Amino acid sequence: MTASDRVGDFIRAHYEVHEWKHASAILKHDFPAEWADMIAMLEAFRLRREWIEVGGGSKSRVAAFIDGFLHARGWREKEFATGMIVDGQTFDSPTHKVDCVKNRIALEIEWNNKDPFFDRDLNNFRLLFDLRAISVGVIVTRADELQDIFNDLGRKGSYGASTTHMSKLLPRIEGGGGAGCPLLVFGITKKLYVA
Repeated sequence: MTASDRVGDFIRAHYEVHEWKHASAILKHDFPAEWADMIAMLEAFRLRREWIEVGGGSKSRVAAFIDGFLHARGWREKEFATGMIVDGQTFDSPTHKVDCVKNRIALEIEWNNKDPFFDRDLNNFRLLFDLRAISVGVIVTRADELQDIFNDLGRKGSYGASTTHMSKLLPRIEGGGGAGCPLLVFGITKKLYVA
């Protein structure tokens, strides 16, 4: 059974879904409350035209929707305090903040950042999984097909080839990014677009 078999008809029809190391099975069976939160968020999400047309800012409307939905259900942005001890001396090595964390599940939203942000996310997931701080890493990004909509709206320059989208993420994961961490990836498709 694949991830898309477990997520339901709506998500199969509206998202591009990929998984590694049985992430959806772990979520569904070991973290049912967090799985239910994510499924509810994905079913409620719609990509609104005005969200694409509004430029810049510190947080996109896409990320604000996802954060807001999950934060209302107890998820939180979190920076993990990690470090190493060498001969009794502690060297702090904090992680990058994860957008949404709840009960060992970490979710990152990569809507329109520079594509090296995927490396940062995958390295963070790898480290946190190796340290037993998380059990699954999840990334929500955009499917490549959305570029047609951006082009039609005259936003091609704002959503370029070197920004975060599925074809920039998949080779990184398939090349070993994330290492042993189970990963689940959702790509927002045209079917979620509301003009």
